[in-house]
Amino acid sequence: MSSRARALAVCTALVLALLVTAALAPLPYSVAYPGMTANVLGDDKGKPVITISGAGSRRTSGQLRMTSIVATGPDASVHLADILKGWFRTDEAVMPREAVYPVGNNTEEIAEHNARQMKESQDSATEAALGQLGKSPKDVKVKLSLADVGGPSAGLMFALGIVDKLAGDGAGHDLTGGRTIAGTGTITADGEVGAVGGVALKTQAAGRDGATVFLVPRKECADARAELPRGMRLVSVTTLDSAVKALKSLRNGGRVPSC
Repeated sequence: MSSRARALAVCTALVLALLVTAALAPLPYSVAYPGMTANVLGDDKGKPVITISGAGSRRTSGQLRMTSIVATGPDASVHLADILKGWFRTDEAVMPREAVYPVGNNTEEIAEHNARQMKESQDSATEAALGQLGKSPKDVKVKLSLADVGGPSAGLMFALGIVDKLAGDGAGHDLTGGRTIAGTGTITADGEVGAVGGVALKTQAAGRDGATVFLVPRKECADARAELPRGMRLVSVTTLDSAVKALKSLRNGGRVPSC
């Protein structure tokens, strides 16, 4: 064998070894999927998601469903084959691990962080909803209970659920208009709606569970359109007030801000 042929053979072997190593080595990514949804106007594990005291609570029809994603854990090994598969599937998304788990190095730390974020989100949702209705948290107490869910992305739907339970559309009707409405978005105490990530997977979870309308933070409209289930209507929101107005308009057959 000539020296040139030997050099080529060595280079080829090195390239193949690198490719095999890349294919087998774990990579710093997570694979995400559509997760569970829950009707915040209903029950979760036998308990009402929203319990109100100090004010009358309305009976409601329709559903307001919070949405979620699930992802491979921080300790899971994700390989090149998993990433390639995720890129070609519409019901999977490949994300940098630090984008999915920005805090914590193990499942316990991440669970604690997500639980804190959920509690803060619930407190903000309560304050935003009561502020929207001009009610004092000294007089009206709200308890939110939703098991096995963490993070802040249910804030908007919690706030809408509280508004619907307390006041509906203000004219004796439900905000939902009897529809199954899903959505996502963080919320601040003054009612600002923020982006959350994973929206394309959340619309699929919503469609799977019967939603026909999806409330999405305006900044994530493009992501929401990416894999939108057939027949689902996107409604763009920026604040709790804009979401309430959009649902009222939707119920009455008016125009709503779309993506």
